[in-house]
Amino acid sequence: MARPGHTWSRPRAGKEEEEEEEGEDPLDARIARTGCLEQHRELQHCMERHRDWRQCQAQLRAFGACMERREYREQQEQRGHREYREQREGRAHPAQ
Repeated sequence: MARPGHTWSRPRAGKEEEEEEEGEDPLDARIARTGCLEQHRELQHCMERHRDWRQCQAQLRAFGACMERREYREQQEQRGHREYREQREGRAHPAQ
């Protein structure tokens, strides 16, 4: 079975290159911090199995929706922090 990560389309590495790849994939680490790692792994497994993104639309949509939810939460947090700073500085804006 293929290792998780972004190696499914790469040619087989030599022994020296394999030793370098033993650590965690940096992209996987970034995606793990988003909370969407499970959806990403499901998409990777589908792509490994089918090698055709058109066959993996459900997984692609699930991963995209997870990333959109994460982006929305992040925007709400930033908005909340900004409003809090403005209130502390006496520049509060009326609620819209």
